[in-house]
Amino acid sequence: MSSWRPYNHSLLPAFYERFEERWGKGTAPFLDPEVLEPPMPRAQWINADTGAAVAVVPVWADDSERRSFGVFYLPPHGDIWILHPGPTQYAEPTSGVDRERVTLRNQAFTKAIRHAEEFIFGQGA
Repeated sequence: MSSWRPYNHSLLPAFYERFEERWGKGTAPFLDPEVLEPPMPRAQWINADTGAAVAVVPVWADDSERRSFGVFYLPPHGDIWILHPGPTQYAEPTSGVDRERVTLRNQAFTKAIRHAEEFIFGQGA
C-alpha cells in the first residue's frame, strides 16, 4: 500500500521556500502560501512515511494571464525538482465566463495531474 496521500489544504510552505532558495527571491509568486486567494486549480500529495511531497499548481512568468501547470516534487531531504508533464499552457479565464478557456485550463490540469500520479504511483495509476 502506498504512503502517498492527497493533501487538500493550503500549499506546503516548503514548495515556496525551496523554489526561492534555488532560483532566487521573488521567483515563485504562484507558490506563496500566504496569498489570500491562491491560483486554482491545484493539487498536492504528501508521503506520510518520508515527508516527500508533490504539487500541481498554475505557474506564470511576466503575463499572469498566460499560464501553464507546474508539477513540483519535494524530496525528503531538501531541494525541489520540476517534473515536466509536457505542454500544459492555457489562458486564464477572466471571471470564469469564457467556457472555452475554462475547458482548456481543465484539460491542462488533468494532464498535469496524470503526470504527477504517474510519478507517485507508477505507470497505469
